[in-house]
Amino acid sequence: MNFELKALALPQAANQPADVLVLLVPDAFEPGSDALSTLVAHARKNKDWDCEAGKLLQLYQVPAIAARRVVLLGVGNGSAKAVRQAVVACAAVLKGPGVVQALLCFAASPVPQSVAAAVQALREACYVYTATKPQAKAVSLAHVVLAVAEEQPVRAAFEAAQAVAAGVALAREWANRPANHATPTRLAEVAQELAQAPRMRCKVRGPSEVQELGMGAFLAVARGSREPLRFIELRYQGADKSHAPVVLVGKGITFDAGGISLKPAPEMDEMKFDMGGAASVLGVFQALALLQPAINVVGLIPACENLPDGRAVKPGDVVTSMAGQTIEILNTDAEGRLVLCDALTYAARFEPAALIDVATLTGACVIALGGVRSGMFASDETLASALLAAGEAALDPCWRMPLDEEYGEGLKSTFADVANVAGRAAGVVTAAKFLQRFVGTTPWAHLDIAGTAWKSGAAKGATGRPVALLVQYLLDRAAAVGADLAPIKLAKEKKPGKKKAALPDVSGVTEVTPGQGV
Repeated sequence: MNFELKALALPQAANQPADVLVLLVPDAFEPGSDALSTLVAHARKNKDWDCEAGKLLQLYQVPAIAARRVVLLGVGNGSAKAVRQAVVACAAVLKGPGVVQALLCFAASPVPQSVAAAVQALREACYVYTATKPQAKAVSLAHVVLAVAEEQPVRAAFEAAQAVAAGVALAREWANRPANHATPTRLAEVAQELAQAPRMRCKVRGPSEVQELGMGAFLAVARGSREPLRFIELRYQGADKSHAPVVLVGKGITFDAGGISLKPAPEMDEMKFDMGGAASVLGVFQALALLQPAINVVGLIPACENLPDGRAVKPGDVVTSMAGQTIEILNTDAEGRLVLCDALTYAARFEPAALIDVATLTGACVIALGGVRSGMFASDETLASALLAAGEAALDPCWRMPLDEEYGEGLKSTFADVANVAGRAAGVVTAAKFLQRFVGTTPWAHLDIAGTAWKSGAAKGATGRPVALLVQYLLDRAAAVGADLAPIKLAKEKKPGKKKAALPDVSGVTEVTPGQGV
């Protein structure tokens, strides 16, 4: 799907050919004398329709309007949240048969965030999974013109929204793929494809290299699977090397059966989504590849499966992490924190300005926050505030949870430095306290996305969260330091005319059972 931003007054929009023209009308809109304004005025006067967010009225073959069909779509107060709600409500019309070209026209000048919300909502609504379902019909909508009174004030938000939407699509696509089609090796291949973009690099390590690094906790989780683990390291350099990077760590458990602590069979199929953290990191790098912001970012993904086998780690086993801390494994289904702790230790070598891990970590987070907000823990007030603000701005909200020292008491072990689980109480917090042991003094945040990374039931599928939150945070950080992070110049190609391999094409891509681990 291609998006185009155009400066069009309402009379010009009325003359624009399209299969459907959707007029986004806020409460405060004052109709003029043009054809579209007249439609709004008549609908209001006759009480056939109002501007409440999501309310729509479909009209066909309207005189003086070039589009085959016109939809009056209320956007309430015109906020980003209201616009998103409205576009989602209108998605069935836009995805309908025969709709190839659409015109989305703001009746009144929108704020930049509302333009971004419209783009992202429509892209997400039109996503269709086809990787292992070839009979699935892709949405016919191919071209969308977004019409605004003035183009320049919203251009930057429009461009950023497209990049975020591409990142969300990539994250959804790989989280949705079955575990036999999204192995650790395949995730590594996706990362390598992304690294062909400017300013990107990728390094992939296998079992022997991970062993040399001393990642005993990560290795322990992978022992029960015949799929070889992969430790993926992505780097984006948008600023001078002297500037400390933000390091993102994504949990990459491509399938989680619970190991020896086997999960119950119902809904175990959803454990393919347990690499939602890894998928979101890949999605962020897709957005970075398109936006090229002036910031340095490192992405780390420890990827493996957690399966029962004769070689699998057992409850009661003690393993040694990369940090040298010994861990008593009381529950093999609390594996995410084991792969993450070694990745967090590895992250220290980059001397990061901020360290953020993203993981479908605990069923307890689903119970606490449901599917509305991701759980956020932070050791640093500035980082916490920035993530909260980014989540609200991106309509991908999180909620700060506590990190009181007392919560760590339950992790004490008689036989090791730390146990991998505490009791059932405050399971989402004790999981975060376990991770905190491995971050030192680096400003750190943990996002538990167990409730937000995917949906169950009839709408089963990955959401792509929290790609939007993380991209917004990175853009905000780059903007905050301003001239200090001027973009580095791209190196010239040694062989002019030689094309780089294309990035993955995602433009048309097209509740957890409570417990200790997800």
